[in-house]
Parts: sequence; C-alpha cells; structure tokens
Amino acid sequence: MTQAVMVRNLVAVAAITLFSVGLSGCDYWPPALQTQIEQLRSELQSVTMEKTQLQNQLASISKVKDDLQAQVDDLSRANRDKSSMMNSLQNSLGAAQERLAKSAKAATPKAGTVKPSAKVTQKAPAKKKAQTKKKAPAKATGTR
Repeated sequence: MTQAVMVRNLVAVAAITLFSVGLSGCDYWPPALQTQIEQLRSELQSVTMEKTQLQNQLASISKVKDDLQAQVDDLSRANRDKSSMMNSLQNSLGAAQERLAKSAKAATPKAGTVKPSAKVTQKAPAKKKAQTKKKAPAKATGTR
C-alpha cells in the first residue's frame, strides 16, 4: 500500500511537472528559427517606419488638397460675383444705349430747326512743342 501511494504521488508530481513545463513554454529555439525571427522583426520595423512616412506624406498632401480646394472655392465665388457684375453692367449699358438712342431721336428733329453755329477751334500753343523738345535732350546722368 505504501508502494501504491508512492506511485500515485510520483504520477501526480510528473503530471504537475509536465503541466507547468507546458504552460511556461520551451526556452530553446533553433538557430535557424532565431535568425528568421530577427529577420521578420527587422522587416516589421522597416515597414512600420515606411508606414509612418507614408502617413505623414498623406497628411501633408491632404492639407495641400484642402488649401487648394479653399482657393478653388474662393475663385469660384469671385467668378460668380464677377459674372453677376458683368451681367448687371451689360444690362445697365443696354439701358443707357436705349436712353441714348431715344434722346438722339428726340434731339435729331430739334437739330434741323436750329441753325448751325460757327465752329470755334483752338490751336495748340507753339510753346508746348518747344518745351517738349527742350526736355527731351536733358538726360539724367548716373554715377558708375
């Protein structure tokens, strides 16, 4: 009976040992596997750095895109404003031309009844030509 208790204790200790080794894992790694793990870690690190760089580029490009979109919006708004101003000015010009045509029609019959007056023309003063000739030769001298 003591022998059976000892066997039972031995089996229990062996089971506990195997269970604890199974939970803790094995610390031995073959050299080829260690090399592969290190290679994968270095690749992961380089890919992580590349991802960070790409994210930074994406952020800067997104900012530039937003700035350009704001400029496009401002220019579109200005274009609409200028187009409405052009239409308004064209309408005003059309109305002014119509008023001018009406006033010209109204003024034309009156002009036939009024005698034409003598035209008075003014001559340009001769001194102006002489002054411009005098000013032309005068040049500023610069120092070297």
